[in-house]
Amino acid sequence: MQIEFSALELPASGAAVFLVEKDKDLSGLAAEADKASGGALTKAMKTSRFTGGQGQKLQLIAPAGLDAERVLLLGVGELAKMSATDVVETGAAAVAGLLGAGSDTATVVAEGVDAVAIAEGALLRSYRFDKYRTKEPEAKKPTLKKVIVASADAEASEAFASRKAVVDGVFLTRDLVSEPANILYPESFADRIRELSAVGVDVEVLGEAEMAKLGMGALLGVGQGSERESQLAIMRWNGAGKDDQPIAFVGKGVTFDTGGISLKPGEGMEQMKWDMGGAGTVVGLMKALAGRKAKVNVVAIVGLVENMPSGNAQRPGDVVTSMSGQTIEILNTDAEGRLVLADAIWYCQDRFKPKFMVDLATLTGAIIISLGNEHAGIFTDSDDLANGLSKAATDTGDKVWRLPLHKNYDKLIDCPTADMKNIGGRGAGSITAAQFLKRFTNDVPWCHIDIAGTVWSDKDLPLSEKGGTGYGVRLLDKFVADNYEG
Repeated sequence: MQIEFSALELPASGAAVFLVEKDKDLSGLAAEADKASGGALTKAMKTSRFTGGQGQKLQLIAPAGLDAERVLLLGVGELAKMSATDVVETGAAAVAGLLGAGSDTATVVAEGVDAVAIAEGALLRSYRFDKYRTKEPEAKKPTLKKVIVASADAEASEAFASRKAVVDGVFLTRDLVSEPANILYPESFADRIRELSAVGVDVEVLGEAEMAKLGMGALLGVGQGSERESQLAIMRWNGAGKDDQPIAFVGKGVTFDTGGISLKPGEGMEQMKWDMGGAGTVVGLMKALAGRKAKVNVVAIVGLVENMPSGNAQRPGDVVTSMSGQTIEILNTDAEGRLVLADAIWYCQDRFKPKFMVDLATLTGAIIISLGNEHAGIFTDSDDLANGLSKAATDTGDKVWRLPLHKNYDKLIDCPTADMKNIGGRGAGSITAAQFLKRFTNDVPWCHIDIAGTVWSDKDLPLSEKGGTGYGVRLLDKFVADNYEG
């Protein structure tokens, strides 16, 4: 989708989008358009149930007296009460309402709202993952190619450049999460990560032999049943000088999760192509930070494995030794993500000595039972990390909810056979998973984000159609920008 900015004036072609407040008369350019059309806009509002309530839409085709092909009225409720997320979603709603309507250009009249946020929302909602649709009917294909945001803000275009870089990161995450597992597997995922060198990210990839030398028995155990070689990808962005201590992000990258010997049910297993969603978010974040030249040093590490059943697969009852030296009894091979993260987190803190670490993972089904698909769960002992992430969540709409950590939960993964077991009991499944990860942080400030419920959607959302959501990229970019850039 092409995004442009223009001065405040009535569009001479394409679709025109006006924002309408609840139970108020049309104003500004909308009032001018209404007058030019002989009151057609006001008449349409009065003869329908459109009141300007937030999220309402009313479309008029080829209104007389206007150059526009169609007019879309978007209800925004009260402009003065709109949050930053509301404005972004308004831009997205304009695209959602016109994407396949027939016009190739739409002009959104951004009076009284942030034009950059409107543009950001429009671009976010334009994404489609359709590369494998070879026979899609023309009538179902999008017609909208360009959105023009009309605004009095002469600097909007320049300000939008950094937001576009972040959206590019979101799109990369959506691409990665959406790819089928026969296309995106550990080695091909690593190749996609190497492409970030084009935007200034330093990339290093370790194979199985190198990880074995480091003692990464937890991660390697997960991938040993697959014909695909496991990988560990390290990304570094130095935007604040090489001597500045980095911040760190770690992602779970299970490119397909059958559950291993503890095989998942067949129904719905195809969705496990997105079990690499944590790694996808981390990679998209690195593209976003590099794209906008963030003034911060960041290291990102993703463990890339495929969890398959075979004659060489890890078994329930096996004991593995992690890079930290701690031993783990495998009670369930479907609790594999925490094993991947255990070695990746330990490697991150041991090599890079970061200020803090944040890991992201589609880790537990239990988080969906707790929070549904609205919030990701965050687990940390650091109030600073929790508060910073919560504020960024409010500002971006990538919602989070803090859940507890406590030594009493930690006892649930103690084990008589090894230093720990990889699952607790039925209760508090997301919490015991977080307690497991905490044992590999070596007291570095850390936060775990369980994104199992937010990385994919089976229905259209305000900022994305059904499929990969790109959750977490905008959240973490905002978190970094507000707290760690000089």
